[in-house]
Amino acid sequence: MPRLPFDPAKMAASSRPGPKADSGAETSKVAPLTVSQLAAMIDGTLRDHLPARLRVVGELSGFNDRTHWYFSLKDAESVVSCVMFASAAREARFRPEAGQEVVVTGRVEYFGKQGRTQFYVDRIEPVGAGALDLEFRRLCEELRALGWFLPERKRPLPRFPRCVAVVTSRTGAALQDVLNTMARRCPAVGVLLADVRVQGDGAAAGITAAVRAIGRRHGALGVDAIIVTRGGGSKEDLWAFNDHALAQAIVESPVPVVAAIGHETDTTIAELVADERCATPTQAAMRVTPDSAALLEQLDALGSRLAAFLRKQIRQDQLRLGSATRHPFFSDPGTAIKARTEILRHHARRLTGESRGRLTAAAHALERLAVRLEAHRPGAVYARRQAGLLHAEARLRAAMRTMLARIDLDDRRQRLTTTWAGAAQRRTLELDGAERALDLVGPVSVLRRGYSCTLKPDGSAVRSVGDIHAGDPIKTIVSDGSFESTVGTSRPGAPAIPPAAFRRPPVGRRARKDRSGSRDQMDLFGRPE
Repeated sequence: MPRLPFDPAKMAASSRPGPKADSGAETSKVAPLTVSQLAAMIDGTLRDHLPARLRVVGELSGFNDRTHWYFSLKDAESVVSCVMFASAAREARFRPEAGQEVVVTGRVEYFGKQGRTQFYVDRIEPVGAGALDLEFRRLCEELRALGWFLPERKRPLPRFPRCVAVVTSRTGAALQDVLNTMARRCPAVGVLLADVRVQGDGAAAGITAAVRAIGRRHGALGVDAIIVTRGGGSKEDLWAFNDHALAQAIVESPVPVVAAIGHETDTTIAELVADERCATPTQAAMRVTPDSAALLEQLDALGSRLAAFLRKQIRQDQLRLGSATRHPFFSDPGTAIKARTEILRHHARRLTGESRGRLTAAAHALERLAVRLEAHRPGAVYARRQAGLLHAEARLRAAMRTMLARIDLDDRRQRLTTTWAGAAQRRTLELDGAERALDLVGPVSVLRRGYSCTLKPDGSAVRSVGDIHAGDPIKTIVSDGSFESTVGTSRPGAPAIPPAAFRRPPVGRRARKDRSGSRDQMDLFGRPE
């Protein structure tokens, strides 16, 4: 059902006093409202009779973080239910806790579906310390747990920087303090300005981007240190330097970072994580830039010390030279030469004696070696060996004569003759058997049985009709010789081989006697030798 318009007259009429009897009768004549109509009347009354935005202070209780924040505000006598949506909760600078006194800003609305009247919070602030202080303490605890505040993490500043990058506003007084101080102390150090906003929306992001860009290109730009600075201001003005991303950029910078934010009593996260913290921009410039006047004084002092050291060294060298000139070797060189001459003569005499002794020992050794060599000369050895051989020959002859005198030679000769004849007969029989076996398997035996062997011009055997062609010269080998012919065409009705040609030839001793003449003139295949 759509929401009914709010009618204040009806509210006034219903609240107007009258007689009791008439009031009851009048009420019974009015039509009853639906729940939705009543909810619309309550919502309209709240919208029309309450301001659009209210600020309420109270003690926070029953805090519940379920994406949206649900909690209650109470005092000694009343409790109000509150809700803060996630979009507004993300903008809060602190996380509320039960029992904390806070100030909330928002509106009151009636939620008809649940019959609940709630305070819808758009902004919440703590009472007392303030949201910025709570956020600062929370960020300090987080970065301290990461170890970004530890002194051992921080790097020393360069003693003689080539160039210093200053991250600040071009129009601020802090830049002029830095430039004047650096020009006065050491004009040789270069200055690179990164003009950024130092307060307001987007200031923290701009400062962070400048620090990271300088860190990435510090080698090409020749930057050896970075100064992040600005003048004094309120806590809100300095809040851009309490950013987590800026602190991380300072920690990850490849070159040391010096921070001088606000006055001496101000403290920011950027100063706590920086490698060096200074009270003012002027002090930061003094810490980064060497003092040229002090350097000149050090050079003068070092020059004086060097001159004094050289004078002392020259005096010592003069004394040593004077002492050396008074030495007898320089004052009376003749005496020194005589002494060295005597030493040289003594060594010459020793060398001569040693040489003679060594030559004598070598001569004796050579004589001993000559005697040994003569004893082992080939001629002498040959004579001794020949004499021994003659002596052994005489002894052998005597022994042989003695043994021959004891042996019956006729009996031994007869036994030897008999043994030799038996052995010769056995060998003859074995030879005849081997000859018969060889003759049976030999190619000549095959040829004597009527076969022949036909050879091609290159000397290879004809094994098939396809190996030769008409007109090819061939050579035919038979048992008692060979003849040459030319291949022609086959003729029908050629005479058959007579059976006598297949008669087996004689073997054994008779065959050897009959073929003795042809074996002397033919080889294994019947070719003339």
